[in-house]
Amino acid sequence: MKSSYYIIKNKAFSALNKRFLIVLGVLGAVILSACHSEEHKAEEQVKFLVSSPYRKDTVFTKEYVCQIRSVQHIELRALEKGYLQQIYVDEGQHVKKGQVMFQIMPMLYEAEMKKAQAEVSFAEIEYKNTKQLADQGIVSGNELALAKAKYDKAKAELQLSQVHLNFTKVTAPFDGIMDRFHVRLGSLLDEGELLTTLSANDKMWIYFNVPEAEYLNYMSKIKTDSSTSVKLLMANRKLFKYPGKVTAIEADFNNETGNIAFRATFPNPERLLRYGETGNILMEVPLKGALLIPQKATYEILDKKYVYVIDKNNTVRSRKIEIGEEFTHLYVVKKGLKEGDKILIEGLRKVRSGQKIKYDFEKPEKVVSHLELFAE
Repeated sequence: MKSSYYIIKNKAFSALNKRFLIVLGVLGAVILSACHSEEHKAEEQVKFLVSSPYRKDTVFTKEYVCQIRSVQHIELRALEKGYLQQIYVDEGQHVKKGQVMFQIMPMLYEAEMKKAQAEVSFAEIEYKNTKQLADQGIVSGNELALAKAKYDKAKAELQLSQVHLNFTKVTAPFDGIMDRFHVRLGSLLDEGELLTTLSANDKMWIYFNVPEAEYLNYMSKIKTDSSTSVKLLMANRKLFKYPGKVTAIEADFNNETGNIAFRATFPNPERLLRYGETGNILMEVPLKGALLIPQKATYEILDKKYVYVIDKNNTVRSRKIEIGEEFTHLYVVKKGLKEGDKILIEGLRKVRSGQKIKYDFEKPEKVVSHLELFAE
């Protein structure tokens, strides 16, 4: 009886094991199938974005550090010795041409002028008397000529004294803005001592240095009778609202820097620009048939730029390129690529040279349109 019980129990346990193994096998098959499905799905999802260089006529904006100068900027100096008696203007004031700004004590020069006037009167009387005598034949013609020379000399000395007296008044030679004073009321001035500076700011000359290669490119593109329009980016990174023109180029290159100075002239009707300011000149340079690629499609090794090119077998190959100009999000390629080459746009860190990939191709004009081009 007991043995029959064990036989029945063993049969039940065996059947249970079989069922467990069947369930376990089915579950394993399901899991394995799911894993294969996930791997296949992941393999299908790993696709890279690929495009080509885009050839386009565009405009590149060159930026040059510049120095702002007034068309007229002069030093005002004392032309005579004496005490500074009056100051009629203030620092930073706008003055008109001919306006009196400084008065040097004139008493000495007034006295010299009065003395000269008296000598003129005396010489005039002497000349007239001598002329009467010469007309009567009492004195010779030589004595008349000598009296005339004395009279002319006295008048010349009077004019000279008037000039010295006028020099005690310092007047504005043109409309402009006063700078700070270098002297104060009551100062004892020497001849030639600096009083202040005066700037005419209705137009400004702005100087910037251009490298030799860019100078040659500039000269080959402009006509002899034309002037290039430029813009000014001020120190606060805001654009000056009045454009200027390149009006002069210096004669010589600087041998130390290899640059040559350009001069642009800007109108300044609101007197916003002042002598001594700095900024950046923006000069637009047309680029015919520029080959453009996104900056994000490149990577750098030892200061050299590279891209991943996809060949006809869908294999990634690393290629060195040479960059020309640089926009905000784009590079202009000088060497290393041509139209029709397929380059990797995204996922550069996920591939290696020699690897086969799957990709989606996007037209280059669409890729470029998604980027912010600095100058179109």
